[in-house]
Amino acid sequence: MAKFVTIVCAIFVSVYLAEPTLQFLSDERIKYINEVAKTWKAERYFPANTSEEYFIGLLGSRGYKNYTNEVEIKKYDPLYVENNSPKQFDSRENWKSCKQIGHIRDQGNCGSCWSFSTTGAFADRLCVSTGGKFNQLLSPEELAFCCMDCGKGCGGGYPIKAWKYFRTQGVTTGGDYDTKEGCMPYKVPPCYDEQGKNTCGGKPMERNHQCPKTCYGKTTVQDRYKTKNEYVINSIETIEQDLMTYGPVEASFDVYDDFSVYKSGIYRKTPKAKYEGGHSIKIIGWGEENGTPYWLAVNSWSKFWGDHGTFKIIKGRNECGIERAVTAGIPSTSRGPQHLHDDINNNIQ
Repeated sequence: MAKFVTIVCAIFVSVYLAEPTLQFLSDERIKYINEVAKTWKAERYFPANTSEEYFIGLLGSRGYKNYTNEVEIKKYDPLYVENNSPKQFDSRENWKSCKQIGHIRDQGNCGSCWSFSTTGAFADRLCVSTGGKFNQLLSPEELAFCCMDCGKGCGGGYPIKAWKYFRTQGVTTGGDYDTKEGCMPYKVPPCYDEQGKNTCGGKPMERNHQCPKTCYGKTTVQDRYKTKNEYVINSIETIEQDLMTYGPVEASFDVYDDFSVYKSGIYRKTPKAKYEGGHSIKIIGWGEENGTPYWLAVNSWSKFWGDHGTFKIIKGRNECGIERAVTAGIPSTSRGPQHLHDDINNNIQ
């Protein structure tokens, strides 16, 4: 009898270890999360048979835990009279002419989140600094596969190095997959079709592309847009001040497996959640819900994930390191908040 019990236990353990996906995205796991999460709701997005390796592959932010004194740390300016931060701030509402701020993109089967968050924040800031005269998407395709110093394309990259690339090399325009918009549209196919069906399950990660040398979209002129600096922000007040002045910012944070099933509410890591990797997103505002403060952020996992592609994460306690290493840069067209209507056609170099 003891031998039989031992064999049964061995079989159970081997099955458990061989099929981690059943634990990772099982109905039981989602039910448990909804029982213990007090401020947010979980719902299936990735198919139940999605491997943990696939999910980890989407988390491509590198180096955000090790910013050094070599990087400018932007400090809070107590003399900035407009920093009486409101309880609620949404860049989409504050700069309504900048339609791309709330645009949800899909990085596909590629760990290029870092290129979406940084080009996204930079494009938003260009729109803000020009009073809406620049209203396009910048190219994560170019950044991911042309900036050799930034990282390894689909294998992840360094957000602060992306901002340095914007300053030294500039970046061109580029719309979503199969749109032909801009100079260099994204070439990695999305993982979800228009019906919300996953098309990447079981497929290997996209291989890195060759750096495009010329435009292949509708725009034939490769205009390059630059920043005049890059910096790290690591305090709540400074994040708010910078965001209200110049526009959305990039933020990297530690992702745990429960984040994969986020649907709505204010995310907080649940007990027993397993660390998976670093992810990069775009913070576009903040607010308060039922007395709980939050950051409002845009993800790059399609409009079907989360709250129509966005999520909220608790603010003020550095949840998952979200407030530890925010990055940004000021467009070279902008001379500060009092000059938000610089002409976008006035020699942007």
